[in-house]
Amino acid sequence: MTIDIARLRARFPTLASKAYLNSGSYGLLSTDVEAAFRRYLDDRLELGADWGAWVGRSEGVRDGMAALLHASPDEIAVTASASAGINSLASALDFTGERNRVVVSNFEFPTSGQIWHAQERRGAEVAHVAEGPDGTIPLEHFERAIDERTRLVAIAHVCYRNGAKVDVEGVVRLARAKGAMVLLDIFQSVGTADIDVGALDVDFAVGGMLKYLLGTAGIGFLYVKREHIAALTPTVGGWFAQADVDAMDIFANDPAPTARRFQAGTPPVPNSYAAEAGIGLIRELGADAIEARIRALTGGCIDRLLEEGCKLATPRDDASRGPQVAVRSTDAPALVARLAEGDVITSDRDGNVRAMFHAYNDESDVERLIEGLKANRGLLA
Repeated sequence: MTIDIARLRARFPTLASKAYLNSGSYGLLSTDVEAAFRRYLDDRLELGADWGAWVGRSEGVRDGMAALLHASPDEIAVTASASAGINSLASALDFTGERNRVVVSNFEFPTSGQIWHAQERRGAEVAHVAEGPDGTIPLEHFERAIDERTRLVAIAHVCYRNGAKVDVEGVVRLARAKGAMVLLDIFQSVGTADIDVGALDVDFAVGGMLKYLLGTAGIGFLYVKREHIAALTPTVGGWFAQADVDAMDIFANDPAPTARRFQAGTPPVPNSYAAEAGIGLIRELGADAIEARIRALTGGCIDRLLEEGCKLATPRDDASRGPQVAVRSTDAPALVARLAEGDVITSDRDGNVRAMFHAYNDESDVERLIEGLKANRGLLA
């Protein structure tokens, strides 16, 4: 499938004035999602309440995420955030036996590390896997950390700090050899790549709709491999986690037989409208086509940056990076602010300026980034 870039860019009005390179922080608002929010407001004004239709919106999000991940809808929980999904999973794991180790990569977003360290009071032992000198995490680092005591290995598909990828297949092989499960955080990749959770053989995957899925904040997802669902009962729950949502039973906890048991209370109704529209746009464009376009844009951008003498934190190898290009800076917040003055929107983490690409970006955005960096060479490392 070929993406008509001019038509696509027209669906994101902000691009008329700005080079928006911050999708890994918050995806750009499309006319599709804007219209979805308006539908929610129209429905509220006209009907007041329409719980059946609102729950249907949440189910549409579940179905859409299942399609994107090549999973079954029964394996998808619609959550309030990635944090909510990880917390629900953590509450279902037992750390009282010998298998109490959680191996956490240093690529994780803080919420992941914080949640797993919070389990130390429940008996968990957390071991960290550090980067190598090149900013990536070699498999041998994971091999040293994963042992027979390991219950779970938590890895980020793409590091939010520098855009480097983890070798998911390699980590899964190491975990399987020791009998451990794998949680894959795909927040920084889903929506920019074709992710098949079954082919990757991960046990769990987590993310949200506000970044590359082009939805909004306040809604996320948790994938749970079917074979684990019945054996895991979260202690973080609510009425929408029940087998029969309408039972209204205060005398028992009867978890759903699907991944819905990892949900909690009332679905995030307006966010479901937006998320459904954002997921629909990704599916319309095609994950393969989006991935190919972003790979070409980021590769070309990296080559130009290297020609200009910029120091990068992101690997050049296509297989080792996601949709982000991270440029080293002596004062990244100041450089981000300078770029914004020229309507080039980026963000910063860990001393790097992050240019985070989506399918709606084009070569003109790359040129504006390059020119903005050249005009502020004094802030480059």
